[in-house]
Amino acid sequence: MTEHPTLVLLHGLAGSGALWDGLDAASQWDGPVVAPDLAGHGAATPLERYSFGALAARVAAALDPDQPVAVLGHSLGGVVALALASGWFGVRVTSVVALGVKLSWSPDELAKGRALGAKPPKVFETRAEAEAWAGRLAGLPSGPVTEFGGGWRAAVDPRAFAVGRPDLPGLLAAARARVTLAAGERDTMSPVEQLRTLVPNPVVLPDVGHNAHVEDPAATAVLLEYLR
Repeated sequence: MTEHPTLVLLHGLAGSGALWDGLDAASQWDGPVVAPDLAGHGAATPLERYSFGALAARVAAALDPDQPVAVLGHSLGGVVALALASGWFGVRVTSVVALGVKLSWSPDELAKGRALGAKPPKVFETRAEAEAWAGRLAGLPSGPVTEFGGGWRAAVDPRAFAVGRPDLPGLLAAARARVTLAAGERDTMSPVEQLRTLVPNPVVLPDVGHNAHVEDPAATAVLLEYLR
């Protein structure tokens, strides 16, 4: 067991652990740093059924139960981080920062997620086409892809899009760790005004949008201070 907590970086829907590379957290954190692919994303094997608890259980299974962890999660990864903070998964979480978690979900948005989750993955002839589509799914210029059936597809199990709406008030109430909510100043998916309905003082990252850790890793690095 090391003296300092392991920093766990959790990416958002349709992303991968590689999206944290620009943060260079290893040079700014005193303990170990891991950035796993969530189940069904990147190189990680899929789940039979997607839920926030099932995603958290997969992350927990790869962590040392005797080693404390601090978790920085983005969007979907932020919800998974809050689930881990409950203590239900056998991981000793000391602190959590949930960045860019979406609070408000319309019936149409939820229906679109279910519809996308019911479709087979789109397969493209070229890697560039697949990367562009994967980027649309992740809200980025390009996204992670994998070879499939003689072509290329986004490196995400489409069924993950049907994971549904998280119970943020319930997750916050169940958390047994220090929790900070954060969002980019220009994040339309996670407006700071909505975060203030849950916590009085969310952290606002200036002049960035939803994917703050990709848009401006240096500005996002301030969140590590809230995990120490």
